[in-house]
Amino acid sequence: MLDASTHLELARELDAAERTRVQLEHFSKRFPAIEVADSYAIQQRWTALKLARGRTLRGHKIGLTSRVMQVQSQIDEPDFGALFDDMFFDSGARIPVSRFILPRLEVELAFVLARPLRLSVDDPPLTIEQVLGATEYVVPALEIIDARIEQFDRVSKVPRRVVDTIADNAASAGVVMGGRHVDPDTVDLRWCGALLHKNGTIEESGLAAAVLDHPANGVAWLARKLAPFGEGLAAGEVVLAGSFTRPVAAAAGDRFRVDYGPLGAIDAEFV
Repeated sequence: MLDASTHLELARELDAAERTRVQLEHFSKRFPAIEVADSYAIQQRWTALKLARGRTLRGHKIGLTSRVMQVQSQIDEPDFGALFDDMFFDSGARIPVSRFILPRLEVELAFVLARPLRLSVDDPPLTIEQVLGATEYVVPALEIIDARIEQFDRVSKVPRRVVDTIADNAASAGVVMGGRHVDPDTVDLRWCGALLHKNGTIEESGLAAAVLDHPANGVAWLARKLAPFGEGLAAGEVVLAGSFTRPVAAAAGDRFRVDYGPLGAIDAEFV
């Protein structure tokens, strides 16, 4: 484990990288002994810096939910990050590219909670039914992911490790929400699908079942993962359950329309 002062210093570096849009070298290269626990500690320190500046925590994101991404990242479980009030956009928004370094879009479902989901470390895991029972509605969402830490090392071209991604707020940078609010008891969320159009061409498609067999499983996993930190999911919180498509790069001038069928559609333009 790295010491607490190093956690704070690396959090400050990430904070500066996000504001200046100047990427950092891999933490895993600079600190070969870094562990996943260090990465979450760095993420927590970065969250504290943002909250101290007046940001509001609006929810969480879950990443690395597909098996192929877990194998690629050499990890056997998802990861998570924080969502802040200044990260949210409505469907139809003109999103400034200048806010990001290398923005990419992922297709997801967002759970908006009616009741808190909080576990102690000794509680049994939540069931899908418990997650759905605590959910006010589910709504289509796009996550904008970014890389404050380089995706590939500037010298060796080695991809960053999962410890780098987790420290980097699990790559989260923005959320676009739209479409229809649906009662999770009225639809089979596993079969909710989407077509991602970029500049009129379908670039990606997928089904929500690709997220741990059911997107509610991601929410249950997150509640369990937060328990050792003495944290949980609050009523009103937005939880991005995980992507069921590959990320698609976005640049100035790109127009996106993501069609979720019966759940409606999301439009966004990067400017």
